[in-house]
Amino acid sequence: MLKIVVGGALNKNENAELIEKYGNGQVEVKVMGDLQAAMALKNGQADYYFGSCQTGAGGALSMAIALNGMSKCVPVAMVGKVLSDEEIAQAIADGKTAFGFVPEAAASVIPVIMGVLLK
Repeated sequence: MLKIVVGGALNKNENAELIEKYGNGQVEVKVMGDLQAAMALKNGQADYYFGSCQTGAGGALSMAIALNGMSKCVPVAMVGKVLSDEEIAQAIADGKTAFGFVPEAAASVIPVIMGVLLK
């Protein structure tokens, strides 16, 4: 069972619902404040972090970057740029565990991320 925390500045509950929908019963999702979610990832209490904000990188990932390092984080959808499915899959293969995105991209990037994580 994958443990996923949802932080970020916007749409936490909506993002959690999408993660559960595409998690096919194989995920445990918790909505938390940014600091708590980033700490859960750092301490091994969570496997992955998802966050959204208006830019896809700032409020979505700031605490995750601060506590886990940029090498573990990736903005998958920012204003004006959404990573391709292949780029998202490569980021996960490269060890990224925290994903940031703009709210309007959640419905397109969450299914891709979940599909890769559940392979």
